[in-house]
Amino acid sequence: MMYESINYKKRDNQLVQCNTCSHFCEIQPGNVGVCAVRKNIQGKLELLVYGQAAAANIDPVEKKPLFHFYPGSQTFSVGTLGCNFRCDNCQNYEISQIDKLKLEQSLQNYGIAISAQEIVDRALNGNCKSIAYTYNEPTIFLEYALDIMKLARKKGLKNIWVSNGFMSNSTLEMIAPYLDAINIDLKSFDQDFYQKYCGADLPIVKQNCQQIINYNIWLELTTLIIPDYTDDYKMLGKLTNFIKNRLGEQVPWHISAFSPEISWKMRDGKPTSLELLYNIYKIGKKAGLKYVYAGNVVDEGLDDTVCDHCKAKVIKRIGYKVSNNLDDNKCFNCQREIQGVFK
Repeated sequence: MMYESINYKKRDNQLVQCNTCSHFCEIQPGNVGVCAVRKNIQGKLELLVYGQAAAANIDPVEKKPLFHFYPGSQTFSVGTLGCNFRCDNCQNYEISQIDKLKLEQSLQNYGIAISAQEIVDRALNGNCKSIAYTYNEPTIFLEYALDIMKLARKKGLKNIWVSNGFMSNSTLEMIAPYLDAINIDLKSFDQDFYQKYCGADLPIVKQNCQQIINYNIWLELTTLIIPDYTDDYKMLGKLTNFIKNRLGEQVPWHISAFSPEISWKMRDGKPTSLELLYNIYKIGKKAGLKYVYAGNVVDEGLDDTVCDHCKAKVIKRIGYKVSNNLDDNKCFNCQREIQGVFK
């Protein structure tokens, strides 16, 4: 289903400029932008995937990952085709990195016709606490996401984005009144990495992270640790100092292990060792971050929430099984506040 974009400008000779993400694509008639799902049709910019989900499932909120936002709850997850990044390490590449010339065929293979109202109804019927806009980049299906978010807010559901953080300022302004939490994939702290392996720019992501804090939206960050690409200790020291000094020590940082066999273009890469994750975990703690978590590994303790004062385990996690020992939002042992959204 096509739906006219709400964030673009018309130019001369039926040229349009998309203002949805920070690529600001100028699109000729008949062409699509970087994301492949916004098309100039006779001088009007149309979203091609409105009401067409590529995936829709109920997930633990920890899977996003969000560890300090209603831990142990369920979230209804939805995403579409397309993406405004081209990350070589992408694990959802079958839906995100679609062939621009075969979009209609891809929609037939992956598209699930589901209205905004139906998504909200499914979330409520599934006893979900929230709706997560995930699997691909939610910025590129802004109009679809925003309609869902508005309905969800009316029904008492929370809204979560799992994002690369490359939305435009105007898009962020649109979603901010309805967005409760977001996990941003801070892929590296190296501009060359962003340009070469993602097709994007780090300064914009940093700026958006800071703006999200200013909007008082709960923020968590994820960095995929790819050996020989994003495992440089000096670079990660700069990244963790940015979190501590510009975003706040309370922002959880998730470091995830890389699995080359499920990546798009890095299948000859090396998997992340547990030892490497331990060392990078220590970098985050040394920088002064309160909450550092390691994901995609089986090791008890690396994903527990620990009180920064008395070191008591206030939330224990084994896989997606969660044992919440918080006293409201405080440590059960010393009553120190644990930052997050817990009720």
